[in-house]
Amino acid sequence: MKKIEIVCIGKLKEKYLKEAYEEYNKRLKLYCKLTTIELSDEKIPTNASLKDEEITKNKEGEKILAKLPENAFIIALIIEGQTKTSTELANFLDGVYLNGINHIVFVVGGSLGLSKKVVDRANLKLSFSSMTFPHQLFRIMLIEQIYRIFKISANETYHK
Repeated sequence: MKKIEIVCIGKLKEKYLKEAYEEYNKRLKLYCKLTTIELSDEKIPTNASLKDEEITKNKEGEKILAKLPENAFIIALIIEGQTKTSTELANFLDGVYLNGINHIVFVVGGSLGLSKKVVDRANLKLSFSSMTFPHQLFRIMLIEQIYRIFKISANETYHK
């Protein structure tokens, strides 16, 4: 069975977001084994300097790197990444699976984004949009897209 992990900084807090996430997680059980690893965010000092922000981002990055399996295909979600349609991403990931990799990890950073070390470790840098989204809402968007990708790959009609 295909294995998908979401490694992220921060936790879902709102009940309605947790329920949405669980609904997609339940739907995905037909297609893959999904694991979510929520890591605590680092506190950002009030009126933080750029250096303070970089230190915070690097601390979060070290936590993320410690959770990334050596043999997995890592996808860093960053604004500066490549954009793909849902169908293009489904086809791309089908190619990853055909190359014998059955473990894909999506990485979502905290409010400051991902550290350079995490981005450098990624096999794919992916952007959903050049817009900024609330962290918790983005997690729902991500799991929905993962579900959509599996439906596309199975040639099922959900995505249309």
